[in-house]
Amino acid sequence: MEFAERRHAGSLNRVGREARGWRQSDLGVHLARSQSTVSRLEQGRSLALPLLKQAADLVGVPLPLLNTSLGLSSPPAPTVVVDRTPAEEDPMRRRPLITAAAFAVPLSLMTRLESALASTPEPSGAPARTLDARLAAARGQFDAAAHAGLLRSLPSLLADAHQGASETRRDLDYARLSSAYTIASQLLNKLGQYKQSRLTADRATLYAEVSGSPLAAAAATRELAAVLRHQGQEAAAQAHIEAAVARVETTGLATEAQAAAFAQMLCSTACTAAIAGDRGQALGMIREAARAAHDLPDAAPAGRLFPITPAAVDLYAVGVHWALGDAGTALEAGRNLHADQFPTIERKGRMRTDLARAWWQRAKPDQTVGEPLDGGSDEAGGDDALDGAGGVGAVGKAAMVTTSERVTGRCRVATP
Repeated sequence: MEFAERRHAGSLNRVGREARGWRQSDLGVHLARSQSTVSRLEQGRSLALPLLKQAADLVGVPLPLLNTSLGLSSPPAPTVVVDRTPAEEDPMRRRPLITAAAFAVPLSLMTRLESALASTPEPSGAPARTLDARLAAARGQFDAAAHAGLLRSLPSLLADAHQGASETRRDLDYARLSSAYTIASQLLNKLGQYKQSRLTADRATLYAEVSGSPLAAAAATRELAAVLRHQGQEAAAQAHIEAAVARVETTGLATEAQAAAFAQMLCSTACTAAIAGDRGQALGMIREAARAAHDLPDAAPAGRLFPITPAAVDLYAVGVHWALGDAGTALEAGRNLHADQFPTIERKGRMRTDLARAWWQRAKPDQTVGEPLDGGSDEAGGDDALDGAGGVGAVGKAAMVTTSERVTGRCRVATP
């Protein structure tokens, strides 16, 4: 709301345009105006109200937010809709939430991260031994949808990771640098900044290759594949994922971390195949993922790069079977799932929402409505706390409203 309250209507339209991956000339085509007109509009040098409203409607800026930026209404109380949709979901259904997520973070923080990506800032001076803990904390911020806090911490994290790699030239430090860029790519992708996310994922992939770490490469590849899907390059995304799966498999899967990476990449492959309607590939990959995850702990250790669990694989299976149109098999795959198996409020809510979609596909409206609400009030803090966190309450209510609209959509499965 920062730039809405400061009367930056043009900035709102620019953020919305960028969230769609449009250039100024692309918006100009839709408006039947020149690129220079769009530029003046976004810089505040053209305040033609009908044109501003038309542009806002095209790029998804909510009308009340635009009115606030124009001084036509008082600022409403902030309400943040947190987009926690995983990379495997249909990007068309993500756009409204992505736009909301972009508006929910201060523009100054986004600009600061963009500057850090353009030119690495000076190191923060934090001890090198704290880098692993800071990377783990950054992953925790992403999981908790603490986007503003993560945007604040990423520039110094990238700077310090660069310093560590340049001073030691060790494989481990290049893997850490790759991890920092992977987290940045995840966040940018979540906020709909696909162009920057692609650039950042490319860097993560490059430094992972330098490090020689199959796990760092798998994490970077997963983010690159996510961006490629948003850009309509599904075949390229699948090719990258399959190459990463093969590379992780060459480790022999001797450690839990390697097995977790293998299981996660197989789940991503299965979902992509299900989206494409490749039943054999999807079912084969999700079965192999279940075998790989069989001996993993029920709760992933803190800081693990791929914190997938057997229950998370089962939830992927629900999404895969749903995408293939097999509601009964989806419900069977999720029959033993319960909220206590998932560590965050969002993931508990996603479990209930995904099962609700399977019930809807099976033409069971009572179970569809009941599933998202089941257990919603017994979480710590009650319904109000859940709604405020954008968690089960919010997700459950959204499921009741939108499940009927989503049954023709694509595979939607929870990240671990």
